[in-house]
Amino acid sequence: QVQLVELGGGLVQAGGSLRLSCTSSGRSFKSDAMGWFRQAPGKEREFVAVINWSGDSTSYADFVKGRFTISRDNAKNTVYLQMNSLKPEDTAVYYCAADRAPPRVVSGMSEYWGQGTQVTVSS
Repeated sequence: QVQLVELGGGLVQAGGSLRLSCTSSGRSFKSDAMGWFRQAPGKEREFVAVINWSGDSTSYADFVKGRFTISRDNAKNTVYLQMNSLKPEDTAVYYCAADRAPPRVVSGMSEYWGQGTQVTVSS
């Protein structure tokens, strides 16, 4: 059974930092592109970042460029999202996603999703 488990959410003040992690089990993590999405109350889920299977290619949504960094540790079956300079508008539930094809991750069509972790940024 495939599982993606996100950790690391919480409450932080504006300007602060958080690091999210997502650990995969039940499939070959090293073969997957991994991504992060978020969904704020009353809004649609939106793409945040993606990383390819080897970790040498990443892509970000414009609204997080320069503030967030996606990385992965294939030995630990884990993908990370380092979030710096957080803003109140970053408040959302953050989800990780996994798929063999990076375009499917970016488009929100990933085969597998985590349950989400809440990030709340206070002003």
